[in-house]
Amino acid sequence: MNHQETARNRLISGEAWDDFCDTLKIAGAHIRSFDGPLSDLDRAEWYRFMTRLARSSMERLIENAEPTRPRLRDMVWRQSINVQTVDQDHLMCQFDEARDYRITGTRGTMPYFVMAVLTCPAPATPGAENWAKAGLGGLAQFDPSNLKTTGFLASQQIHVADDGTFEVILSQNDPGPGRNWLKLTPQTNCILIRLTWRDRATDVAPAMTIARMDHALPVPVTPVLMADGLAWTAQAVLGYAELVRNWWQGNQGNFAARLNRLDYSRAQYLSNGGVPDRHVAFGGWEKRLDEALVLEFIPPPCEYWNFQLCNIWQENLDTFEDGNGWINTSRHHAEPDGRVRVIIAERDPGIGGNWISSYGHERGIWGLRLVQTHQIAPVNVWRLPAADLATAQFDPAKAVPTGQFVD
Repeated sequence: MNHQETARNRLISGEAWDDFCDTLKIAGAHIRSFDGPLSDLDRAEWYRFMTRLARSSMERLIENAEPTRPRLRDMVWRQSINVQTVDQDHLMCQFDEARDYRITGTRGTMPYFVMAVLTCPAPATPGAENWAKAGLGGLAQFDPSNLKTTGFLASQQIHVADDGTFEVILSQNDPGPGRNWLKLTPQTNCILIRLTWRDRATDVAPAMTIARMDHALPVPVTPVLMADGLAWTAQAVLGYAELVRNWWQGNQGNFAARLNRLDYSRAQYLSNGGVPDRHVAFGGWEKRLDEALVLEFIPPPCEYWNFQLCNIWQENLDTFEDGNGWINTSRHHAEPDGRVRVIIAERDPGIGGNWISSYGHERGIWGLRLVQTHQIAPVNVWRLPAADLATAQFDPAKAVPTGQFVD
C-alpha cells in the first residue's frame, strides 16, 4: 500500500483525527516541562496560547492550504508567534510543492514590505503516519514551526509600473530579464510577506493575490489532503509549544538563565523564518510587580525600528489593543540627545520617557528590532523599586550594559 492510500484510509477510519487530538494533548501538557516559577497568569495565557496556535495553524495549514486555491492570508487576530511586531502584518501561503506561481498587486503607500520563501522539515505525505506516538521526537522529521528562509525580495527591489502595479514570479527557474523573480527551491513549502506599517490610519497597504501559473482548476477536498492538513496543524502546535520552551530555557535562547538583557543573535533571529536585512535583539525580562525596569538606547538610522514587551510565550501583551506595549520609529518620545528611555512598570510613573505596562506580568520576553540597517543599538538596563523612579538618576555606570552580539 502506498503513502497516499495509507493517508486516505487513516482519514476515513478516523485514525488521522485521533492522532490530531492526541498530538494537541501532548502540546498542551508541554507546560509541565518548564522549570522555574510560573504565575497563574502565565498558565492561563499558556492555554490561551494553545487555542491561538490551533486556530492559526488550522487557517494556515488546512483552510488556506488547498493546492488549487493558493491564497495570501494574514495571521489571525491577536496571534503573535515569535515576538511578532504589532506594526507588521504577515501574509502567508502554504505550498504543497514548489510549483510556479505569480503574485500580482498594487504597491500602495506602505513604506516597506518583504517577501520571503521558506522551508521546514516535512515528509511528502504526513497524513500517512501517526505522529502522537513520536511526541517531541517527531519534530526532527516534521516541524512546521522550524521555518528557514531560502530567499527574499524587499519592496525596494521590486520594479513597479507607472500605474502602481507589479508582478512577482515565484519559480525554480529564472523567468527572464526584466521580471521580478523570487527563486524557489524544491523544498519550498511556504511564502511569508511581512508588511510594515508606520501609521495604520494613513498608510495604504499593497493589495496582492497569488495564483498558480499552470491555471489549474479548483478541485474538491480529498481524504488525503485532509489527513495531511490535520497532521500539519497538530505538528505546528506541538512545534511552537517546544519552540517557546526552547527559547525560554533551552539551547535556542535560554533566556531564563540570563534575564534582563537584550542580545543580538543572527542565529536566534534567522532560526525561525527571519529575513537577513535586519538586526534583532531578544532577551528575557523579570521583575516583581512593585519593581520597574528601565532601558535606554539610541536607535541607529534604519528603515524601521521597534521595541516590544511580550509574555513568556512570545505574545504581545494585551495592552497593545490600547496603544501600549510597544514603541516604534514614529510613535515614541526621545530625549534631546536622541536617547530613547523605556519604563516598564505596573503604573505610569509620570516621569516622561516611554511607559510600557507590565500588565500583571513578572517575567517574559522582549525584543528590539532594527530593519534595514548595518548598525546595532547598545542598551543600558536598570532594575529598581517602582517607588524610586521619581528620584532615580539612571547613572550609566550603574546600569547593566547589553545590546551586543552573542554569536
